[in-house]
Amino acid sequence: MMQNRRALSNINVNVVGARLPCSVAVGERGSSDKNALYDKQPFHPVQRPCPRKFPVSIAGDHQQLLLPEETKKTGHVLPDLNEPDRTVIDLEDYKMMAGDFSAPVFVQHTEAILVEIDEMDEIEMEDAYEEPIMDIDICDKKDPLAVTEYIDDLYRYYKKVEGSGCVPPNYMDQQFDINEHMRAILIDWLIEVQYKFQLMDETLYLTVNLIDRFLSLYPIVRKKLQLVGVTAMLLACKYEEVSVPIVEDLILISDRAYNRKEVLDMERLMVNTLQFNMSVPTPYVFMRRFLKAAQSDKKLVLFAFFIMELCLVEYEMLNFPPSLLAASAIYTAQCTLSRFKFWSKSCEYYTGYTEELLLECSKRMVAFHQSAGSGKLTGVYRKYSMPKFGYAAKAEPASFLLNATL
Repeated sequence: MMQNRRALSNINVNVVGARLPCSVAVGERGSSDKNALYDKQPFHPVQRPCPRKFPVSIAGDHQQLLLPEETKKTGHVLPDLNEPDRTVIDLEDYKMMAGDFSAPVFVQHTEAILVEIDEMDEIEMEDAYEEPIMDIDICDKKDPLAVTEYIDDLYRYYKKVEGSGCVPPNYMDQQFDINEHMRAILIDWLIEVQYKFQLMDETLYLTVNLIDRFLSLYPIVRKKLQLVGVTAMLLACKYEEVSVPIVEDLILISDRAYNRKEVLDMERLMVNTLQFNMSVPTPYVFMRRFLKAAQSDKKLVLFAFFIMELCLVEYEMLNFPPSLLAASAIYTAQCTLSRFKFWSKSCEYYTGYTEELLLECSKRMVAFHQSAGSGKLTGVYRKYSMPKFGYAAKAEPASFLLNATL
């Protein structure tokens, strides 16, 4: 049967809403004989849904292939496709038997439509696909420490109040004896102290936040800058750590440049200047949540924190709020490890930042990565060049982001 079929170039059998130019006989309902005798009842083709939008929009209900009277009078019938000795007659044969008649435009251009459909099929599939936003807390529903019932409200609150923990990006102009380079030296040293004392990451981020907030409100001389740093770390340890380093340890690591009374006096001055406000959202708070949204593995986590700690040293990164810094660090880490730009719908949903908003900050992070191993401030680079941190600093920088546009 298949060998006797002709090309279906002009047959409009599959056009939605079309009527066939003949009548076909059908057997009685329930008859077991497949080759039942023909009767004179008209054949009604089964209406099937069209999976593509393009032909449906053309073949509307008002556009039907109407049979001319000459065709109805001749009584030509469509052969039974189940019989092997019959041949399928195409539209040209019907024209010869029933006389020529003009078909609508959509029938004349069936082949052109099908070609366009094939070309558009892949594009329509892409447009129809929408990346789902996953529930990143579904696995923690039974963990009371995850507080999944309140986690979204908590981070909405963090985003709302994160500005209270930010400082003016030009606050160093109010300092008469210190500058941004001295600040960078201090924080680079404190990153090493945090690693030597095996303190938590939360402690480091809060330490830097306390330093910047204090310096933005109180002028300090350069010989007291290191005292501000160790005192800020002492306060952060009291807030975050279970086992707090004693004051003598901090005095020892600062090469005994200060005594116990000076440290306690500075501690009193700092908490009063900051009005005892220690609970502010730092970039670390957002990093943990955003890394979960990115479905991060250990390699991505280490590299994201490497990029983030590079930003802690840089004074210019105070221009960006903590949540944007965290999201940009993860975006930069994903692009660096995958070697192409990547930002999922889930990341966009949970961070609240599109790829376009992250690009400027990410470009600066790539520049910091490129120069991390050179210069005098290499504390972060040396820390993340160790096996414990997965040699994160050794990764090839995502230089392609420097020229990227959206």
